[in-house]
Amino acid sequence: MKKILCCSCGEKSREYGLLILRLVVGIVFIAHGWQKLSGGIEGVGGFFGVLGIPAAGFFAYVVTFVELLGGIALVLGFLTSIASGLLAITMIVALFVVHLPNGFSVGNGGYEFVLTLLAAAIALSFTGPGAFSLDSKCTRNKPNEEK
Repeated sequence: MKKILCCSCGEKSREYGLLILRLVVGIVFIAHGWQKLSGGIEGVGGFFGVLGIPAAGFFAYVVTFVELLGGIALVLGFLTSIASGLLAITMIVALFVVHLPNGFSVGNGGYEFVLTLLAAAIALSFTGPGAFSLDSKCTRNKPNEEK
């Protein structure tokens, strides 16, 4: 079956687009995870407790390390489907628990940024990491794989 591309740039442009998306989104998640880690996970747990999240201290660690390690995974293009799925889950929770009541504008604590990160994580789950990734190196030339 022939692939239909939406532009005349070809398959390489798709691969560069996925690389850029993975790198930028990964860096953003690394920064957020690092901010939580270096700023004190106990404070994150306290904030989660105020929000009514059960086992707030535990989930503070989970969210911190999902963001940090998930961001690193995206940058490397390693375990991309798993990392982007976990990151999407954290953004869904952040969307509904924290940001949705504040409206759309990020300036008011709204959901526009979280929604963008959620969309990017879901997009990477659907598309995969692209050719410039560790995942593509791990799956290339496997036995029984036909091209």
